[in-house]
Amino acid sequence: MERLGTGIGWRPEIADAVERMPGIDWVEAVAENVCPGHLPDSLLRLRERGVTVIPHGVSLGLGGADRPDEGRLTALAERAEALGAPLVTEHIAFVRAGGPLTASPLLEAGHLLPVPRTRDALDVLCENIRIAQAALPVPLAVENIAALLAWPGEEMTEGQFLYELADRTGVRLLIDVANLHTNHVNRGEDPAKALAELPVEAIAYVHVAGGVERDGVWHDTHAHPVPAPVLAVLTDLASRVSPPGVLLERDDNFPEPAELERELEAIQGALTKGWARSVASRVPTREAKAEPALEATAAAPSTPPAPPAAPRSSECARQRLALAQTALLSALVAGTPVPDGFDRVRLGVQARALGVKRADVVAKVAPELPLILGGLYRPAFLAYAHSHPMTGGYRRDALDFAGQLLLSGGPEGAEARRELREWWLERSGPAPRSTRPTVRLARATRRALLRR
Repeated sequence: MERLGTGIGWRPEIADAVERMPGIDWVEAVAENVCPGHLPDSLLRLRERGVTVIPHGVSLGLGGADRPDEGRLTALAERAEALGAPLVTEHIAFVRAGGPLTASPLLEAGHLLPVPRTRDALDVLCENIRIAQAALPVPLAVENIAALLAWPGEEMTEGQFLYELADRTGVRLLIDVANLHTNHVNRGEDPAKALAELPVEAIAYVHVAGGVERDGVWHDTHAHPVPAPVLAVLTDLASRVSPPGVLLERDDNFPEPAELERELEAIQGALTKGWARSVASRVPTREAKAEPALEATAAAPSTPPAPPAAPRSSECARQRLALAQTALLSALVAGTPVPDGFDRVRLGVQARALGVKRADVVAKVAPELPLILGGLYRPAFLAYAHSHPMTGGYRRDALDFAGQLLLSGGPEGAEARRELREWWLERSGPAPRSTRPTVRLARATRRALLRR
């Protein structure tokens, strides 16, 4: 496994700071935010200095019932080649559901949602990962995600699920210790147990990030400092294996560079503590020498998962998974009944979180909308999102929101309505509207005539 060292998530907002930051061996860039033919100058300068750049995908949906989209795989491969990356990474998650497998409208989550830890889901995930591996020019690593809710009837622990996934496909693992902490708070899962069951030799690198707890629910925000419990999970992992690389993720609410550097120092401190613990555990004591059998028993990893069940039809597994994921996603984004076995309260928290994230991302994709609407933007968007599931990307979502608001007679105020209508017309056509004075005059004349 290639040694990566210390890394940080590259984001345009902190690009200059990352370039000046000491001790950075590699960076990770969100794959969908990078254009292969027009790489940001900052990434080009980092590469020229020998800093490794790894594309991190967020939209493949490898845990979904459908096979990976060829266009998305091609795009990810192009980014890996453009960046000269030694590997690419994605998530063990589903991000869309519906479509032909369920004869229902395609729904987009706009977020990473957990797959059930069942044999059906594992069979589908393994096949999807093999398809992705065959299409990519470099090795693939997949990341465990944070979850606000748990699937009913799960058949494996997270560690067992990941163990079997790596064993069956040879895929590498990107272990996010912050997500292990999230699942500890939200789902009562023991991070130490998950680490004990992992095939640590398959780890490609590790993510570390911050979050915040509200009303007993941990939100993996990537917008807060890394807390002590997350660093403790990192220490535990480092006591079991020396990870090839460790990366600090920060996606919003960016602090001053000095604070990011202090977080990197805290991460290094947690790693050093774990390595020291590992060395200490290997020093034999008098009691250990007297009873070697007991020492071997204590050091043995947890029992590997049971052998897989007899092979089943891949298409039948996909059909069952598709129906289950569509029912869940529809409840989250379209207000349909909650599927049996789910915690209604947690599902409500997840639904609200999805709406808030949609509003935040649309505001970044289309920053003109909050400027035009002011304080009305967020409540108007959340009201729209409650009854209008996302069926495309965020840019399509922004256009649909603006169009729906105009159709409903909003926003209040002639000037805001005029600006919103102009914004929508400018972006909804097949080509940008002309800014030539004669064309603009013709448009204005036509509008005046239509109002008579």
